[in-house]
Amino acid sequence: MRRSSSRKGQTNSTASNNSSAVDLFRSASGKAASKELERIDSLFYSYANNSSGMIEPEGIENLCLDLEVDHTDVRILMLAWKMKAEKQGYFTLEEWRRGLKGLRADTINKLKKTLPDLETEVKRPSNFVDFYAFAFRYCLTEEKQKSIDIESICQLLDLVLGSHFRAQVDYFVDYLRTQTDYKVINMDQWMGFYRFCNEISFPDLSNYNAELAWPLVLDNFVEWIKAKQ
Repeated sequence: MRRSSSRKGQTNSTASNNSSAVDLFRSASGKAASKELERIDSLFYSYANNSSGMIEPEGIENLCLDLEVDHTDVRILMLAWKMKAEKQGYFTLEEWRRGLKGLRADTINKLKKTLPDLETEVKRPSNFVDFYAFAFRYCLTEEKQKSIDIESICQLLDLVLGSHFRAQVDYFVDYLRTQTDYKVINMDQWMGFYRFCNEISFPDLSNYNAELAWPLVLDNFVEWIKAKQ
């Protein structure tokens, strides 16, 4: 009976020690996370406008200088996607925290080093379609705006899709700049072109079927290409 009691005491003692170790680990992890958040916030306020409490266009330009990338670099758009930023040219503290915690970056040097990994993350097929849709929404700068002017669309296509589907983008941009039927492009047309790039044999267009549910602008684009061939 005494041996049993002794074992029970050892078991309780071990459990108590394990519990203490877990509590200590949680405490240390919590303090580390708190310190990380402090550094993320401190970095945010080094770029934020004191009056608005947001990072504004000037702050983003300064961020780009420190990251050694141009403000038109697609990686800045990717960073906005990671933050789930809502307004072009502006980052809120909540968005900044979301993005930098996701990248595990709490200093400018760490953020700079994560950019190649961010590119890799965005280029995964499951993420890229979301990024592509985000790029369009992010350029809707006016309230209730649902479409984007042709020239801006051409620039955005080159930035977002040019490295993936160079020939298709070049042809479509050429078409958009020469045609006179469309002055703006909406989300359905924008997403339709991405589907076109992924599904349609190019430049022979052998599997394009105008009877299917393609946006009319793509039907016209295909006719334009065929007329040039």
